Amino acid sequence: MTTPVDRPDPVYTALSQHKDLLTRSSRSSQTADIVRASILDGALRPGTRLSEPDICAALGVSRNTLREAFRSLIEERLVNHELNRGAFVRIPTSADVAELYQCRRVVEGAAVHGFDPAVTAPTELAAALARADACAAEQDWTGVGTADIDFHKAIAALNRSKRLDEMMASVWNELRLVFHVMADPLTFHEPYLVRNHEIYQAMVEGRGTEAEQMLADYLTDAETHIRTAYTRIVA
Repeated sequence: MTTPVDRPDPVYTALSQHKDLLTRSSRSSQTADIVRASILDGALRPGTRLSEPDICAALGVSRNTLREAFRSLIEERLVNHELNRGAFVRIPTSADVAELYQCRRVVEGAAVHGFDPAVTAPTELAAALARADACAAEQDWTGVGTADIDFHKAIAALNRSKRLDEMMASVWNELRLVFHVMADPLTFHEPYLVRNHEIYQAMVEGRGTEAEQMLADYLTDAETHIRTAYTRIVA
């Protein structure tokens, strides 16, 4: 009996023609990571024009690589492209805010409803509140906003669903843009830090129904606050 000789399938052999795309894809992904981080931390604020020559020079990448990165960020709703003008950090609309908060009501509300302090230790919630308090003590209100998102991200994670976590990742990122649009981070974030503590306390004390209502009121008030501010800030 003749032992067959393994030969590469022609389809697989043809793949070698595209191996150079792996490096380019990796570079575009890494470029997107760097630009995304600068957008989310507020270094590149909503409405900022993203200069291709400056970014290419700073990162040592080609325009093609950068444009691939921009395409990823456009899909993530962090960047807009305007014909004959270029790419800009996206400014979420008031309608976007409404959708974001609707997602939060569904996902966070379900998490609080199903939370049992006797079964699950709210370690991540406590850690996020501690970071928020530390930032507030330093008057770092952008940091408070980041910790606020971390707190509510930890609430959503109580659903114990990787699919929900993946879906909500874009919500949290877009919410960061919304927070950067707000003109006065102190006035915006300070009262909600107090309310996060109150929600947390109700949850750990087993006052589930009260915690659900507190969260629902929190989200309604925050959405109203932001959308009202948008009428003055966003043309």
